[in-house]
Amino acid sequence: MHKILKHIAPLALIIVGASACDSKLDVLPTQSLDENLALSTSQDIKVTLNGAYDGLGDGDVYGGGFQFTGEFLADDREALFGGTFSNLDEIWRKTITTGNTQTLATWQDSYSAINRANNVLSALSVVDEADRAQVEGEARFIRGVLYFELVKLWGKAWGDGDNNANLGVPLVTTPTRSITDEDYRTRASVQAVYAQVIDDLTKAESLLAATDAGDDASYATRDAATAMLSRVYLMQGNYALARDAANKVIQSGARELEGSFADVFATGGESNEIIFRTAVSDQDGVNSMNTYYAPATFQGRGDVRVQIKHTDLYEAGDVRKTFFTTASNRLFTRKFLDQFGDVPVVRLAEMYLTRAEANQRLGTAIGSTPLADVNRIRTRAGLGALGTVNLAAILKERKLELAFEGNQLDDIKRNKGMVGTKPFNDNSLVVPIPQREMDTNKSLVQNPGY
Repeated sequence: MHKILKHIAPLALIIVGASACDSKLDVLPTQSLDENLALSTSQDIKVTLNGAYDGLGDGDVYGGGFQFTGEFLADDREALFGGTFSNLDEIWRKTITTGNTQTLATWQDSYSAINRANNVLSALSVVDEADRAQVEGEARFIRGVLYFELVKLWGKAWGDGDNNANLGVPLVTTPTRSITDEDYRTRASVQAVYAQVIDDLTKAESLLAATDAGDDASYATRDAATAMLSRVYLMQGNYALARDAANKVIQSGARELEGSFADVFATGGESNEIIFRTAVSDQDGVNSMNTYYAPATFQGRGDVRVQIKHTDLYEAGDVRKTFFTTASNRLFTRKFLDQFGDVPVVRLAEMYLTRAEANQRLGTAIGSTPLADVNRIRTRAGLGALGTVNLAAILKERKLELAFEGNQLDDIKRNKGMVGTKPFNDNSLVVPIPQREMDTNKSLVQNPGY
């Protein structure tokens, strides 16, 4: 199904749901088809699903927007943002204004993709029975991961006060096809959003076919749903479930670690180590990580320059310490040098580090010991094996292995760490509701500090 439809995904952009729900609420779609026509056949639903993937991979969403927003907010001058875009500079400096166009784009594009997924889920009865479970699983995966990313950026961290009282983001689980008063949703609680995320991803995991080594990682698979569940549980501090989910992905055997660290990023994001990625080609998709993290010699803007403060964290002999390129006397990560490379979202190395951390915290050895899992990652990096390991060593390994991939803010918040002198729950580390949304939807309440 996917190989046939991959290059016609843009067609879904004019199908019902072309405008975001809870965003652009004062603007009716300028291009739409009657829902009875747009969602009348199984093929229509599959095209709409591909449109949801297209939205998921948008450059302001999983094409890089979520990743670099988290990295900029978490950065304490281990990297320097030297670009000219003031909206990105605001994020890096933790001085985001409510008129920031980057955060507005991430909000609107995410809700647009959610609406496409909602359209798919509303018309499952039309889908051929043989494909129905797979289609539902993929749509739920898309909706679940989007709400997970949204609540992490726009809501307080899980456990920072009362999850039932803290405001998350509006929950929309039915299609928005015309605007009525009912579409001006209030913000659901952090608890409610996480519950929706877990429900969607758990159902996706049960519906999607078992992952095969040959599966295209730019589409949702069972392992992808399980890996994202592992992330959700880790954010919640539910270490037993995070460990078990990570172990399940590892034990499935569908993905394997590359023999060398460089090989993970040498194939345009198509390494078998990558569990889920967003697709980019010269015809469709945007790799915003390349745009901002790569120098001009690799078609990027060279906006994010790595500093000695970061490279000094690596041990001598660590191949990751040299996984940088120099241009104009500035240092850049080599992870995103391919302009048309797919953007990695989650990879197997993270699952080993999650299992190690959770086992260490719980005093268990499900799947393997924490020491063995950490040494597996260290050995791949060209380092000698440790004789003993503690939590601090595991967290440091996680930081270095996953550097610049979008995990840093999550790890600081869940571990109640600091960004420079700012505590994890500082108001400036939570993104403000875009002013355009506040002006349009009077039911929204702004985050503290804005």
